[in-house]
Amino acid sequence: MKDRTEIGWLFAAPAALILSIVGLLPLITVVNYSFFEIFILDSRFWVGTEWYKDIIGSGSFWASFGRSTLFSALILTLQIPLGIAIALCIPKRKIWVGITLALVALPLLVPWNMIPALWLSLLNSESGILGRVLPNLGWPPDWKLSARHTWAVIIVMDVWHWTSLVVILCYSALTTIPAAYYQAAAIDGANPWQVFRHIQLPRLHHVLLMAILLRFMDSFMIYSEAFPINAGGPDRATTFLAVDLGEEIKAFNYGPSAARSVIYFLIVLTVAWVFSRAQGKLDREDQP
Repeated sequence: MKDRTEIGWLFAAPAALILSIVGLLPLITVVNYSFFEIFILDSRFWVGTEWYKDIIGSGSFWASFGRSTLFSALILTLQIPLGIAIALCIPKRKIWVGITLALVALPLLVPWNMIPALWLSLLNSESGILGRVLPNLGWPPDWKLSARHTWAVIIVMDVWHWTSLVVILCYSALTTIPAAYYQAAAIDGANPWQVFRHIQLPRLHHVLLMAILLRFMDSFMIYSEAFPINAGGPDRATTFLAVDLGEEIKAFNYGPSAARSVIYFLIVLTVAWVFSRAQGKLDREDQP
C-alpha cells in the first residue's frame, strides 16, 4: 500500500507543480497587493488591513454579497432538478443517446463572452426572434429599466448555458446502475417515483454534490455573462460581487481589488471545504 501511495504522489507531482505556478504564485501576489495602496506597481505604500476593514464594513459589499447568494440559490434551485429530469428522459437506445447528449451539450461549446451577445441579439426588438415575440406576451421593450426583467434574462441565460453540465453528470451516474436493480423494482411493482427515490437518487448523490459545487462557484462569481447584459443595472440591481471587483480593477484600484479578490477566494474556499466534508461523509457511508 505504501508503494502505491508513493507512486501516486510521483504521478501527481507534475500537476502539483503546474498548479503551484499558475495558482499559488498569483494568489501570493494578490494577497501581498491587498496590504498596500498602489498608485503604480512600482509605487506602493503599506496600509495594513485598511482595505479589508473598508470592504467588510461597506453596505454595498453586503448588498452585492446578498445578490450573488440569491442568484446562486436560484440557479441551483432551477438547474439541479431540471438537469436530473432531462437526464432521466434521455432515450435508452444507443443511437439516440449520442445524438441527444450532443444536442444537450451544444450550449457548453459557446464561449462565455459570446453568451450575452447572443441573448442580447435574440432580445433585440428589431432583429431578434425573442425581441419580436415576447412583447406580444407582455414583455416590455425597455426591459433593461426593470430589475425583475433583467434578473429574468440573466437567470434564463445561465440556465440555458449550464444545465447541460448537470445533465451530463447525472446521466453518467445513472448509467452505472445495474439493470438487475430495475428488474427487481419491476417485480416488486415499484412506481417511477419509488424507483427514483430508492434506486436512482442514491446513485446521484456524489455527482450532485459535484454539480452543486461547480455551479455554485461559477454562479457566485458570475461576471462575463452578467455584466454585458445591463452593466450591473438598473440601479445596481444586478451588481454582483464579481461586478464590484471588475469595476475596481477597471478603476486601477489595485489594493482594494486585491483585497476583494482575497475575500471572495476565502468565501469560495469555505464553501468548497464544506462540500468536501459532505463528500467525505457520503464516502464513509458507502463503505461496507
